[in-house]
Amino acid sequence: MKSMTGFAKTQFEIDNRTYSVEIKTLNSKQLDINTKLPTLFRDKDLEIRSLLNVLTRGKVEFLIAEDSDKSKNVSVLNFDVAKTHYAECLKLQQMLDVKANDLLSVVLSQSDVWEVAETKELAEEVWQTIVDNINSAIALVDEFRLHEGEILKKDFIHRINLIEDKLDKVSVYENERISIVKERIRKYFADFDLSVDENRFEQELIYYIEKFDVTEEKVRLRKHIDYFRETLNDKENGKKLGFVVQEIGREINTLGSKANHADIQRIVVEMKDELEKIKEQLGNIL
Repeated sequence: MKSMTGFAKTQFEIDNRTYSVEIKTLNSKQLDINTKLPTLFRDKDLEIRSLLNVLTRGKVEFLIAEDSDKSKNVSVLNFDVAKTHYAECLKLQQMLDVKANDLLSVVLSQSDVWEVAETKELAEEVWQTIVDNINSAIALVDEFRLHEGEILKKDFIHRINLIEDKLDKVSVYENERISIVKERIRKYFADFDLSVDENRFEQELIYYIEKFDVTEEKVRLRKHIDYFRETLNDKENGKKLGFVVQEIGREINTLGSKANHADIQRIVVEMKDELEKIKEQLGNIL
């Protein structure tokens, strides 16, 4: 089982510049990829998205950023600008008829004669290094998702066990429920001073009680619980578990509508509460 929540970060260098790859994933019904890339990597957007497709589902935020604190920008001399500055300084010296020592140092101290070296395109071997870093980040995200998924799986098992335990308690009140229904009907006849044919009374009672029989609901609910446990071990089981939970909820609701007993109704409410907690977490399962 995997969660759709994940995070990973890796680093690499190109031409003495440090870059970081960061991937964040959150829950979403489909695979939704958003990328933020420096200009240098813009033409690789489709290839990057192709690599990210292995994440299958979820909202994916992908970022390549230059780490300004760790980057070592290489500056190169703009010869044309430097020559122009030197010529102008030389002219000024001659016009003013003054001596100037080391004009070259003056020119080289000007910031506009230096430019930051830009990589115009990625060499194939450099791109392969980037791909390796992206794949490493994806593997870390997958590991993160597995870890989160195992935590959720334990919670699901705990809560489905609670639902099953509460289902077992329904049987305790079923015989009592029949006695209560029987006494309620007898009281009804007694209040209106009506004579009762015992045989007919028993027939009607059986018919009445059959309408509130919950045996089938209990059997189906137990089967759905078993199937839920089996499905927990399937890969990419989020949607499938969602369907199973719907069936569990349907049987619990029917059980509640037929309960006709305060304690059984209380048990049904407690089962619904546990099921809602499962539903809340299922939205984050891959």
